[in-house]
Amino acid sequence: MNFLAIASELIVGFAALLILTRILGKTQISQITPFDFISAIILGELVGNSLYDDKSGVLEILFAISLWGALIFFTEIMTQRSRRVRHFLENTPSIIIRKGQIQYEAIKNNHLDLNQMQQLLRAKDIFSIRECEYAILETDGSLSVVKKPNYAAIQKQDLNIAPTPASMPISVIMDGEIIYDNLKMIELDKEWLLNEISKKGYSSSKEILFGEWTDGEELLLQGY
Repeated sequence: MNFLAIASELIVGFAALLILTRILGKTQISQITPFDFISAIILGELVGNSLYDDKSGVLEILFAISLWGALIFFTEIMTQRSRRVRHFLENTPSIIIRKGQIQYEAIKNNHLDLNQMQQLLRAKDIFSIRECEYAILETDGSLSVVKKPNYAAIQKQDLNIAPTPASMPISVIMDGEIIYDNLKMIELDKEWLLNEISKKGYSSSKEILFGEWTDGEELLLQGY
């Protein structure tokens, strides 16, 4: 295959993908779902593989892109008109924190671990579970949150309140396991933690899904 053929196929493929992107709208970028992600990968593979296939020319590339684009477009129309199809292809948002409580079954069903959940919360300026009233995992993988009223954004200078030193919440238990490195960092030990666990009515750390320490506040524990 000569360079001229590669160049012509690449230009045609680029133009076709650009036109297809304009037709399908902005969901491929702004609200990507698992189905959109797979569609975009396959669409790119169709063009990439065709470039180095001696048996595939410009017409074959255009046909493949057009057919795949038509399938995606038809699917998008179906998801807009049918709730069942939309649920099948895009799933539905999941509430992973309800009334301040982690919904263990929801995070398990969405293959989300506690570290990933904390990362998503921090992206929403929530550094402690106790600050969150509701958290919803959207179909595109983003997180929507509702803070508890006590943690709503208020300018302290408007209320003449003296600022207090900030403290970073530290996870001390995850999935029933004690995080000893974090305990050492806050200069506490296992004996202290087990004593606090006992005060909360738990017999072992194995009964606890998540535990969080914040300086000056009560230890936050949530069981399974």
